[in-house]
Amino acid sequence: MKKLLYGTVIAAVLSVFGATGASGQVNLIAKGALTESSAGLYADLSGLDYNLENGAPANLLGGLGSGLAWGYGDRFLAVPDRGPNAVSFDSLVDDTVSYIPRFHTLKMNLQPNGGQGLPFTLTPTLEATGLLYSSSPLVYGSGDVLGVGPVAPERNTPSRNYFSGRSDNFSPSHNSGYSKDARLDCEGIRLSSDGKRIYISDEYGPYIHEFDRESGQRIRSFKLPDHLFVSTLSSMDAAEIGNNTSGRVANKGMEGLAITPDGNTLVGIMQNALIQDAAQGGGATSLLRMVTVDVSIGKTTREHAYLLTTASGVSEITALNQHEFLVDERDGKGLGDGSKAKVKQIFKIDLANAVDVINMDGSTAVANAVSKTLFLDVVKVLTANGISSDQIPAKQEGLALGPDVEHNGTVHTLWLANDKDFLQDLNGPGTNPNQIFVFGFSDADLGGSAYVPQQPQGSAKK
Repeated sequence: MKKLLYGTVIAAVLSVFGATGASGQVNLIAKGALTESSAGLYADLSGLDYNLENGAPANLLGGLGSGLAWGYGDRFLAVPDRGPNAVSFDSLVDDTVSYIPRFHTLKMNLQPNGGQGLPFTLTPTLEATGLLYSSSPLVYGSGDVLGVGPVAPERNTPSRNYFSGRSDNFSPSHNSGYSKDARLDCEGIRLSSDGKRIYISDEYGPYIHEFDRESGQRIRSFKLPDHLFVSTLSSMDAAEIGNNTSGRVANKGMEGLAITPDGNTLVGIMQNALIQDAAQGGGATSLLRMVTVDVSIGKTTREHAYLLTTASGVSEITALNQHEFLVDERDGKGLGDGSKAKVKQIFKIDLANAVDVINMDGSTAVANAVSKTLFLDVVKVLTANGISSDQIPAKQEGLALGPDVEHNGTVHTLWLANDKDFLQDLNGPGTNPNQIFVFGFSDADLGGSAYVPQQPQGSAKK
């Protein structure tokens, strides 16, 4: 594929990585922030012009770092999660509102910094917002029963049934994997190799859905293992956790999603241990399950085990090549939490010879977990660059490998974005923006591995 050549940016890159770009150290090379669009401050480009149940604008821009994907060239795709529910609204629905799940297209303008500070400046621009919907009916809850008002998005039409962040949009007669449920909590996003479809993982089901990139219409839902689902559903996380003995923990479902360079396999990873695994105690409390999904047949083929180190959960996974991946572990501390960040680490894993644990209980699966090595200590690198630990975003969740810069050697880029929970102004205007950090690394940092980017196919390469 074509390499992106940023012209005089090359000189800045080489000043960091040396003549061949092989210093064996991952470095912060740029950081940027996004707080507004052409629609205004804290406004996305959805065109929605009404307020949600809690009074927040339906077009509120925020949290877009829940998932991040490279869309080829200088374009990236990003998703917010289930909407602005960090401020109390109604505990019967865990403060969720009828926010329509969406994805954003960003242009990332990376420019040389003239020898001042970091090698690059990064200016993200919001270019488009797409709303996610189903052409067939979805199941919405009865707001009258809970006394919290209407639940279906007000923009619904017979042919456009929008998904929603409201936690009560489910069928009580099915398990949490029912694909007609309207509730959707987007966490990971990846792009098909032809650029025409996007894949999104979710915490409510968990689900992995395929959408048309241009229209936002759902094309299909992939079949995931039944042991990931809960059988007793509730609009409140605590009740859903307390009334189930197996399945994903509420609000800790399929957090991360990767796609292999050939575009044929999706890899989804849970944020935390399943209820039945954690109940076994010991190492199983740190056991996360990863599923591999064959895109062509639309269902899971294998399952692998991943063990947490010291973080509270995993936020993302992205593919280095056909069998090696980077996994983002983090705590929930830092900017947005009122505390200091401690653990934000990215590990490298290899699934080439990983054991299939799909039929194993937690204790057995632990003994067959994939090996991993530390690739990047994010807190260490950011603090070394003058960013204090209380200014490091608490929820750094979006992770994507981006375009290479090449000149007498190759510099790869790793992009990390934050989910700020739609909390706009923590300590005054603009103090909690959507942030993107760009790290540069060379082949030497991969310890013998090779980075193989996803190859664009056809004409849809924007």
